[in-house]
Amino acid sequence: MAVIGSGPAGIYTAEALVKQSAEPVHVDVLERLPTPYGLVRYGVAPDHTSIKSIANYLRRVLELPEVRFLGGVTLGEHLSAGDLLGVYDAVVYCTGAMVDRKLGIPGEDLPGSVAATDFVNWYCGHPDVDPGRFTLDTSEVAVIGVGNVAVDVVRVLAKTSDELRSTDVPHDVLERLQDSQVKAIHMIGRRGPEHAKFTLKELRELGELANADVCVRPEEAVVLGGDFPRQVQGNIKVLQSWAEREPVGRPRRLDVRFWLRPVEILGTERVEGITLERTRLSDEGRVVGTGEYETLPVGMVLRSVGYQSVPLPGVPFSEATMTVPHEAGRVREREYVAGWLKRGPTGVIGTNKSDAAETVRTLLADLAGGGRDDLGSVDALLAGRGVRPVTYDEWLAIEAAEAELARSLGRGERVKLVGLEAMLRACRP
Repeated sequence: MAVIGSGPAGIYTAEALVKQSAEPVHVDVLERLPTPYGLVRYGVAPDHTSIKSIANYLRRVLELPEVRFLGGVTLGEHLSAGDLLGVYDAVVYCTGAMVDRKLGIPGEDLPGSVAATDFVNWYCGHPDVDPGRFTLDTSEVAVIGVGNVAVDVVRVLAKTSDELRSTDVPHDVLERLQDSQVKAIHMIGRRGPEHAKFTLKELRELGELANADVCVRPEEAVVLGGDFPRQVQGNIKVLQSWAEREPVGRPRRLDVRFWLRPVEILGTERVEGITLERTRLSDEGRVVGTGEYETLPVGMVLRSVGYQSVPLPGVPFSEATMTVPHEAGRVREREYVAGWLKRGPTGVIGTNKSDAAETVRTLLADLAGGGRDDLGSVDALLAGRGVRPVTYDEWLAIEAAEAELARSLGRGERVKLVGLEAMLRACRP
């Protein structure tokens, strides 16, 4: 079997294949990066060490004798979908949702207007993003969105570099955070507090920031009656308590705003401001503008209004849902899908486990008659194309180099290496 993608969805799929199959099974987990774990490594905020510990569980799956990690192998570049079907009995696509949705407003393409995904990738050390990508030389930043990713972004912007020194933030990034000129952060939601997508635990962390006053406008925290779930009630209570706070003069200020939608990003050469329109709910429950506007003098806009998947070469894709069409995980003969690519960017990390189990049940039922006897070798195919995959042992060498770097810098347990060249030097000296 081949699993394309080594994030939680891919690794849970590999685990399900091993555990559910009544017949001996071999699973290759193919990953375009030299490193496994997907968003656990490159999406979870560096100060959320308890969530990042899920990597210890995923590690045990990759160490199963039936599972093999092949890093640095890209679908569409090194192998096609047809190639995979020529060397595996079945293929499961688990590449997640890698890009942010756009706002669709004037000025969105100005320098300084960027996807929160890029910013997250930057402070998480993703090799796709240059550590010099962001210079925090503006005093005010707007973060559009009120989900957990937005909360992570504003928390990292609000913290001091000393508070992040013990984490795995790349050292070049830490130095840029140390030089940050940001004084005011605006987190903006187009609906009310009762509609926000962040979890209560994430929200409470903002209230504990030592380096920033967290402010909510009383009129924006008003919530009309409703039978809300306990989680939402908790969010409302916290936000309304913040509306009663007085700032105490901390170095930075976080304004959590509601009932505002961005209508235009202003500037000529780069972002110089953002215009927001006051909103309300229509009788049908839709967000509509009121014609009341305000402008914030921000020099950076980070949009965090949802992830979406991107098409894979040679694999069916629905532009309407931004997912791969499927029936209980089956895409077409011998091709399957799991994770966000299957269902959209919903749920938590653990949701991928039950999702993967469904896909694997479908796959194993389809292959109940046994595997093919005319398959080629992926190793020979890659070798013939000059591709040398990164092995699991080489990934462990990258991990060891990151631990050594942390020791040399006097920082925590690990400091991420940045860039493919640095990673390959660490595992192939």
